[in-house]
Amino acid sequence: MPSAIDPGDDLYISIKQISQSTSDSDYIEQLVSVMKDGRYSNQLKQSFDQFAKDRESEIERICNANHQEFVSSVESLQQVRAGTVDMTTQILELNEAIQGSIQNLAAQKRALVDSRGVRQNINEANQALSACLDVLRLANQVVDLLKEKNHYAALRSLDELQTIHLKEVSRYKIAEMIEKSVPAIQKLIGEAVMDDLNTWLFRIRETSQFLGEFAFYYTEVRWKRHQERAQADQRFQKFRLNSSMELVASETDEFDLLNNDETAINIEFTPLFEAMHIHHTLGKREFFRTEYASTRRSQKDLLIPSTLDLLDPECGDISSLLESITGFAIIEKATMSKTDNFRQLVDVDELWDSMCQSAITLIVNSLPKVDSDELLLKIKGRIALFMLTTENYGYSVSAMTTLLLTLFEKYSELLKQRFSDDFLEIVTTDDYMPMPINSIEEYDKVVTVSWYTPDKEREELTFPCVLPFSQMYPLCCIDIRNFLNQIYLFSDDYFQKSTVIDETLHTSLDELLCERVCQSLVERLSSQYPGQIVQILTNLEHFEIACAELQDLLFQARSSPSATGPIVLQATEQFKTAKKKASDRIFELVNSKIDDLIETAEYDWMATKLVSEPSEYMLELTRYLSNIMNSVLLALPTEIKEFIYFDALSHASTAILDLTLDESVKRITPCAVAALAKDTAFLSSFVESLGNPILMGNLDELMQTVALMQTDNSDEFFDVAQRNRKYGNVDSFKGTVLIEKVAEGAAVAAQSPTTTGSKTSERFATLGSRFGIR
Repeated sequence: MPSAIDPGDDLYISIKQISQSTSDSDYIEQLVSVMKDGRYSNQLKQSFDQFAKDRESEIERICNANHQEFVSSVESLQQVRAGTVDMTTQILELNEAIQGSIQNLAAQKRALVDSRGVRQNINEANQALSACLDVLRLANQVVDLLKEKNHYAALRSLDELQTIHLKEVSRYKIAEMIEKSVPAIQKLIGEAVMDDLNTWLFRIRETSQFLGEFAFYYTEVRWKRHQERAQADQRFQKFRLNSSMELVASETDEFDLLNNDETAINIEFTPLFEAMHIHHTLGKREFFRTEYASTRRSQKDLLIPSTLDLLDPECGDISSLLESITGFAIIEKATMSKTDNFRQLVDVDELWDSMCQSAITLIVNSLPKVDSDELLLKIKGRIALFMLTTENYGYSVSAMTTLLLTLFEKYSELLKQRFSDDFLEIVTTDDYMPMPINSIEEYDKVVTVSWYTPDKEREELTFPCVLPFSQMYPLCCIDIRNFLNQIYLFSDDYFQKSTVIDETLHTSLDELLCERVCQSLVERLSSQYPGQIVQILTNLEHFEIACAELQDLLFQARSSPSATGPIVLQATEQFKTAKKKASDRIFELVNSKIDDLIETAEYDWMATKLVSEPSEYMLELTRYLSNIMNSVLLALPTEIKEFIYFDALSHASTAILDLTLDESVKRITPCAVAALAKDTAFLSSFVESLGNPILMGNLDELMQTVALMQTDNSDEFFDVAQRNRKYGNVDSFKGTVLIEKVAEGAAVAAQSPTTTGSKTSERFATLGSRFGIR
C-alpha cells in the first residue's frame, strides 16, 4: 500500500532523523518550526503514523527472518508501541502546548515589535529634544553673552548655532523660530557693540582735553631739551623743533602718550576693534565705517564752543579749545595707525581742517576785544604750542600760520599804540634841559641804553656832570630797544614769517619815530624860549645819530635770509629836516630879539650934535649876542652855533642898514652918520673879539655903507672900478639913495650952525651942492 506520505518529504525525513538520534533535543527546534504552522499539523500526525507503519513493516520483515527474535521483538515492539502511543499522546500534548506557546510567543513578539517601535520613537524624540535643547541652550548662551557684553563670543556662538546646530534640527519648528530670530539677535549684537563703542567714544572725547594738555606738556619738554642741546652743540641751533635732526636726536626718549602710567592715561582700542570685527562679520563694514565717521564728526562739533573768551589772563578758554582739538586729532591718527583701511586720510584731514577753521573763526571774532600785547603774546604762545604738537603727528598747520600772521598784525598794532603813548608821554613830560648825571653808575646806564659817543673818555669825567641831550633821549632809546625786543619775541620756532616781522618792525619803528618823536618835537618848536628850542635841536641831532645806528642794527638783526640791500629809515631824513626847522626857529627867535632891540634904536637922523658913546640899543644887542652864545647856544655843536651866530650878525647888519633906508627917513645929517658909524665900529669890535674872522664878513656891507656915507668923495661910488675896490658889498641902489639922503641932511645942517665945526659943514655943503641941493 502506497505511503500517504512521500518518504522524501521533509517531515518524514525529520521524524526519521529524530528516531535515529540519541538525543531528543537535536531536532526539536526544527520540529517546533513545523508545529507552529497549522498547515502541517495533520501531516505531522500522518508522518508519525507512516513512520510507525514503516517501522512495523520493518519489524515484521525482520521477524519473518527470525521468528524467535521476532516474538521477542514483538514484545519489545509492543512495549515500543505502547511507548509510541504514550509518545504520541505526549506529542499531541506537546503540540497543543507548543501551539499555545506559539500564540503566546506571537503575541509577545507583536508586543515586542510594538515596544521596539515605541522605544525607537522615544529615542528619536529624546534625540530631537536633546538637539533642540542644545540649540535652545546655545540661543540662551548668545543672550547671556550679550548681557555680559561679550559681543564677539555671542556673535561666534550665534554663527555656530546658525551654521551647524540649526541644520541638525532643521525639520523642527524651533529651528524655524530661531532662524527667524537670528537677524534680530544680530541687530541686538550690533546695537550693543555700538552702545559700547559710543561709551568708549564718549570717554575718549572727555579725555581729549587731558590728552591734549599732556601732549602740550611733552612738546614743551622736547622744546626745552632741544634748547639745551642747541646750547651744548651749536650745530643744532639751525634746526627747529620737529625737524628731522631733532626727531632723530629724540629717538631714545621712549614715550607713549596713549598709555602712560605717570599721567594715568590708558586708551585701549579694544571696543573699536571689536565693533569693527563684529560689523565685518555681519557684512556691515561700510555701514559701520560711515556710522563711525558720522559720530566723530558730531563729536568734533561738540568740541567747538559757541563763544571764546580771550581776555582770560591765564588763556584758559583757548587752552581748553586747542588741547581738546589736539587730543581729538591724536586719537584720529592713532586710529589710522592701529586699523587697516578703516579711517581714510582724506576724512581725518577734513575733520582737522574743519576744527582748525572753527577755532580760527572763534579766535578772529574775539580778537578785537584784546587790548593787551602781553596777553596776545600768551595767546600766540598757546597757538604756537598747538601747532608744534599737531605738526609732530603729521597734520598741516598752514591755516594756523595764517592766523599767527593775523595775530602778529594785531600784536604789532598794540605794541605800536603802547609805545606811541609812551613816546608821547616822554616827549610831553620832558623838561628839555641837559640831563644831569650824578654818578659813574648812572652814566654807564645811560650810555649803555643810548646811542651816544661821549666827547671825553670815561676816566676823564667828573661828577656831577651833564649830558648834551635831555632826559627824553635815553628814555626813548630804552623804549626803542624794548620795542625791538618785543617785536622779535613773536619770532621763534613757532612763527617763521621773518620777512613780515622785518617789514613790520621797519615800518612801525619808522612811524613811531616820525609821528610820535620827531613830529612831537617839531610841534614844540613853537616855544618862545630859545633854550628849549636849542635843547630840542640837540635832541634831534642825537635822534638822527640814533637812526643811523638803528639802521645798522636792523640790518644785522634782519631775520629774513632772502632780504638784500640796506635798511633806510625815513625817520633819519625826518630828523634831519626837523633839525633844519629847529635851526630856523632859533634863527627866527634870535633875529626876532635882534629886531626888537634894533627897533628900540632912537637915532635922530637930523641930529646937529655928535655923540660920544655907542647907542643903548647897540650895547643891549652885543650883550644879548654875547649871552646867548655863552649860555643858550653853548650846548649846540660848534658848527651850528657859529652858523646861528653868522646868521644873527648878518640879520643885525641888515636890520641896522634898513634903519637908514626907511621911507620915513628923508635926510641924514653928518652928526647922525657919525652916531651910526660909532655904533657900527662898536659892533665890529665886538665881533672881532669873538676871534672868528669869518663872522667879520657879515659886517662888510654895513661897514662899507657907513664908510660911503662918511666919504668926502662920493664920486668914487659912481666909478665902477673905485666902487668895486672900496664899496664892493654896497648895493648900488641903496648906496645912491643913502648918498642923496646924506647930501640933503648935510645941506640942512649947513644952514643951521652947529658945533660940528666949519670944516665938516663945508664938506657936507659941498656934497649937497653936488646933488643940486641948496
